[in-house]
Amino acid sequence: METTQVKMEARAVQRYLRRSPRKVRLVADYVRGMNVRMALDKLKFTNHAAALDVSKVITSAAANLKDHFQDELIEDENLKIKTITVDEGPTLKRIQPAPQGRAHPIRKRSCHITVVVTAASKDNEQSEEK
Repeated sequence: METTQVKMEARAVQRYLRRSPRKVRLVADYVRGMNVRMALDKLKFTNHAAALDVSKVITSAAANLKDHFQDELIEDENLKIKTITVDEGPTLKRIQPAPQGRAHPIRKRSCHITVVVTAASKDNEQSEEK
């Protein structure tokens, strides 16, 4: 009989965030692939408005993983950000009145943030070191 390994990963999604996806991607690139605790510490001292939103989604994903696997003791040091993506959401189209009866378009962009967090097992850590 084969034993199936359960993937210890969880995700969190923030949808319709009223920030430009380009600006949020800059912050997401800072922490991609990092340890969860180190990522949250780095975001705490990052001087971008989107850092708070990204840190909330990472915290939520870590809490989802701990909640889903309650019987196992999981610490933040063992959690790693597997993927973090920032996708474009719907754009609100507005107009700005301009001189001589013209109108200039204004695009109020939104985005969706998706974070997948995985628990690094000791077997995976040893195989990566070799």
